[in-house]
Amino acid sequence: MARFENKRVLITGGTSGMGLAGAKRIVAEGGSVIVTGLSPDRIDGTRRELGDRGQVLANDAADPASVAMLAETANNAGGLNGLWLNAGYAALGTPEEVDASAFDRMMAANVRGPMLQLAALSDHLRDGASFVVTSSSSTYEGAAATSLYAATKGALVAVARSWATAFAPRGIRVNVVVPGPIDTNFRHFLPDEAKRGFEDFVVGQVPLGRPGTPEEAAAVALFLLSDDASYVTGSQYAVDGGLIMQ
Repeated sequence: MARFENKRVLITGGTSGMGLAGAKRIVAEGGSVIVTGLSPDRIDGTRRELGDRGQVLANDAADPASVAMLAETANNAGGLNGLWLNAGYAALGTPEEVDASAFDRMMAANVRGPMLQLAALSDHLRDGASFVVTSSSSTYEGAAATSLYAATKGALVAVARSWATAFAPRGIRVNVVVPGPIDTNFRHFLPDEAKRGFEDFVVGQVPLGRPGTPEEAAAVALFLLSDDASYVTGSQYAVDGGLIMQ
């Protein structure tokens, strides 16, 4: 297939996991990508993997000043056919452990970041473009230790619905992918022992009986970014093996 031939897509958080899997597939399908990340090692590795059809930027979604770089890059590239707001930050904590610092850090990365990025990139999205927002099944799981993270990812679902209405006159579609337990970076913010226990607990509730792969999650996001989903907007697609039955 060549769904992305002569198309350019910007992916935040695209140097690992499903973001990187999506970037590689877009290139394989004839497109070019701009991806962002934070880890210098991952940035260097991604540059090698994507080759001359990939541009990789060090960019922090939590930093309001970082959006100017994205807008300038998109402008210099000649605009965007697609945008995947995938970067995010996660941490666990009981409700009693949430303080102002934890709240501000997670909201800055997961809610303020995507909203400011979209505001800055709006003029660089071509009419008829598509963009996808990454939420999380944590929004619906009701786990005791993910209240703050779930709140940020739930906020993105609400925001995306408003964006779908706002951008419809330009023929721009907006959808949400809701990944569940995806391996490689699955609950990567946990210590190893806690991660194994949490994975066993969550995967034990998945009807398909296994975590998903980054490629499986990316495939759904790329469907939504492609013209195959030309009549889909304002929707959520769960990629969770049936965990939330959404």
